[in-house]
Amino acid sequence: MSERQTTLERETRETRIKVRVDLDGKGDAKVDTGVGFLDHMLELLARHSGIDLTVKGAGDLHVDEHHLVEDVGIVLGQALSQALGSKTGIERYGSAIIPMDEVLVVAAIDLSGRFAFVSDYCPQRAEIGDLPTELVAHFFRSLAFELRANLHFKFLNPGENEHHRVEAMFKGFARALRNAVRFDEKMAGQVPSTKGVL
Repeated sequence: MSERQTTLERETRETRIKVRVDLDGKGDAKVDTGVGFLDHMLELLARHSGIDLTVKGAGDLHVDEHHLVEDVGIVLGQALSQALGSKTGIERYGSAIIPMDEVLVVAAIDLSGRFAFVSDYCPQRAEIGDLPTELVAHFFRSLAFELRANLHFKFLNPGENEHHRVEAMFKGFARALRNAVRFDEKMAGQVPSTKGVL
């Protein structure tokens, strides 16, 4: 059984979120947030990162999707951070260049213990299915803040299709994360930082 796993719950007046992650899983996903397109993207995240992911979310969707999407990002970031523990022996850095038909995006992550989020994603459409596209960057910002990571997205070709743009971001993040959490044999027993802590 993997030691790099955790389950977290968050309950507010607006949402109830439960997330389970296993960094050493097989990419299996069980996702139900009530926002169909977000569910689809989280399933992609699990598959392409190789991380087992369970997400159960409920919230005030009769008001807006904002609270739910934000809180899923928050709890997922916290769960990933907790599962990583001291980050001993990991690669730390990860990046990916992802083509999604006509779209080409670069995603890069540093599990540095410091927060930064930079993205040039500019939605050209207000919604994809039931997900407001303005919440895509907000989701990743919330996740990166709680994960205490640097997360960058750069579109080399933004293409023409909104679904492709967002899917490329999620797949890029997944592949970058997969590389960053992977064990590096040369760093066995060591934290990948001259500070000795991340």
